Amino acid sequence: MSTIQNDTFLRAALCQATPYTPVWLMRQAGRYLPEYKSTRARAGSFMGLATSPAYATEVTLQPLARYPLDAAILFSDILTVPDAMGLGLSFTPGEGPRFAHPLRSEEDVLRLAPPDLNKLRYVFDAVSEIRRALVQDTVQRVPLIGFAGSPWTLACYMVEGGKSEDFRTVKTMLYTRPDLMHHILRTNADAVAAYLNAQIDAGAQAVMIFDTWGGTLANGIYQQFSLTYMHKILGQLQREKEGRRVPAIIFTKGGGNWLEAMMATDASRRPDAIGLDWTVDLATARQRTGGVCALQGNLDPVALFSPPNIIRAQVRDVLDTYTAGNPTKGADGHIFNLGHGISQFTPTEHVTALVDEVHNYSRKLRKTNDQQ
Repeated sequence: MSTIQNDTFLRAALCQATPYTPVWLMRQAGRYLPEYKSTRARAGSFMGLATSPAYATEVTLQPLARYPLDAAILFSDILTVPDAMGLGLSFTPGEGPRFAHPLRSEEDVLRLAPPDLNKLRYVFDAVSEIRRALVQDTVQRVPLIGFAGSPWTLACYMVEGGKSEDFRTVKTMLYTRPDLMHHILRTNADAVAAYLNAQIDAGAQAVMIFDTWGGTLANGIYQQFSLTYMHKILGQLQREKEGRRVPAIIFTKGGGNWLEAMMATDASRRPDAIGLDWTVDLATARQRTGGVCALQGNLDPVALFSPPNIIRAQVRDVLDTYTAGNPTKGADGHIFNLGHGISQFTPTEHVTALVDEVHNYSRKLRKTNDQQ
């Protein structure tokens, strides 16, 4: 088992005591950083960047060179899995991802099968290279998070062929041909489980499932067509590696109504932590989850366009709100993050203020709690 200099994130994800609240940011390696833009220009395209282990490693480490973040997250894209299934992924500037072969007919759907993981070797090579790069004098600086898209979120892109404003095509298939949608979701769940396990084998020390579009579903439909398949993945994951627990986080944007269901009655399918968007009250969420799962979140990403003094006040409010959910247990079991990905237009110095305030104020909270 490798020694990790700063394992605060891993401990917080398991609801263990930490000296301060750890922080990392969704999309922390990305377009808001000028160094990222420079690396992408050298790579020639987004896919050139994402499919190169050397470039992916470089980009993953860039935010850690700027900020004292408590975890690194693999630089990749959730759509690498359907791309490996043969759907033909491309990225057009200003338009986002597109699939050349979306799933529109019954024949398209029934041909779908989990990908050959060798087609995703570049991702696993990147994970291994990042792990090596995080080690200094035999000690790893911070843990590495791997990730994947949820079966439902992947299905949205696979059926729509790209981004969508109303998800009309994929939802029509869900309602009119649920048998076809379940086939897609079962296939995606098996593919994502194998993909995340391969990331863990390559060196990922925690994993996260991004359910970006689960919140577009109606109550009851969400549980049947999104959450069930995330739980299916969790049941297939390696939950221990290198002698330690591998925390698994699930995040449904717009999923605050379903926290109790997310926890799962079957412990083998229960996430270690649940990510929350900015619409969820952290104190209430902590009471509803009862300390069974850690919570991650949940500052509004747009708050980072405010002046630094306001950002710091918003950070303190998030930390105070979480603690108010269970004052006797203090601030442990919380991973600070944004409620969704950081905007490409975010001033870098505003992130400095955020990270600094999270670390400093959360230490004060624990000191105050210890004195009471």
